[in-house]
Amino acid sequence: MGHKHTKDDILAGALAAAFDEGLSQLTFGRVAKRLGISDRIVVYYFPNKDDLIGEVLHAMGAELQATLAPSFGTPAGDHLDLVRTAWPVLARPDADPVFAMFFEAGGLAAVGREPFRTLVPQLVEAWIEWTASFVRGTPARRRSEAEAAIAVLDGLLWLRQLAGPDAADRAMRRISSAGGRR
Repeated sequence: MGHKHTKDDILAGALAAAFDEGLSQLTFGRVAKRLGISDRIVVYYFPNKDDLIGEVLHAMGAELQATLAPSFGTPAGDHLDLVRTAWPVLARPDADPVFAMFFEAGGLAAVGREPFRTLVPQLVEAWIEWTASFVRGTPARRRSEAEAAIAVLDGLLWLRQLAGPDAADRAMRRISSAGGRR
């Protein structure tokens, strides 16, 4: 068809628009305007807004997994090992916009707004499965440790978003010191 922009180009533009304006404000028109193209070209690659939002959330998650994976070289013994390993990577200022967007998606899911109500639980489930692959033990134990790690990390990241990095770092230090006294 000879489009000047590829699906990847449009997805990158949509991701940038979502970071700048929020997921709730993501539209075909905003993506098209950002790229200087017709919104019909966006629709060509993403037939509906739910597809576009789903691809944006998936791309964001894939980026984050690629960032975290090198830190998880050795399988963890438990959720606290995972948290200690992940926190230095997740607590960087360049990760803050990713988690602001994730928490926006979670909030939209919590109030029942589609496609977030459907997509966010799927993303969380995928994160649990992915994280479990970095824990030693039986499948049930790996899953429960992954769920615990994600719960702790999400709490720390939420605290970082709302109360600031110092509060989250203090909480992490407390979690780490308490974890040593089992």
